[in-house]
Amino acid sequence: MMAKSGTAGAEALTDLILTLFRVNNLTLVWGDRLVAPFGLTSARWQVLGAIAQAERPQPVSWLARDLGANRQNVQRIVNDLHNEGLVGFEQNPHHRRAKLVVLTVEGQKAYEAAVEAYYPKADALAEGFPESDLRAAHRLMVELRQRLEAENDAEQQGQKVVPMEE
Repeated sequence: MMAKSGTAGAEALTDLILTLFRVNNLTLVWGDRLVAPFGLTSARWQVLGAIAQAERPQPVSWLARDLGANRQNVQRIVNDLHNEGLVGFEQNPHHRRAKLVVLTVEGQKAYEAAVEAYYPKADALAEGFPESDLRAAHRLMVELRQRLEAENDAEQQGQKVVPMEE
């Protein structure tokens, strides 16, 4: 067992992070089961969603950034989706080698079918939770993500991280 030496806030954050790890794993399993009938996995559905939700076609590096994911992992998934005819590539007027990723008709159908299957399951899962609690949890997760991104950005630039004021 790990010795506790942090503040009460650090211990509460640790409990939250450990629970997030477990929830993330369970969410991926849940999502995999949900979209399997459409030939997708949670990861593939996520990438299709990033493509579908983008205002315009984007290169893999931008999709990875939007997903907060590793570019190489997103590239592998995009390649798999391309091999299955769910995405295509277009020329990028701003970069010769970084092609733009677009949904094919089949990709759009698979994405829409997954979304259609999702909402009844999400409604059932959300049942009994006050909407205000779900929105508060979302706000907390967004703030935690922003702090972690700021820390990661600062470390990449070799800067010291200054805590955000409330």
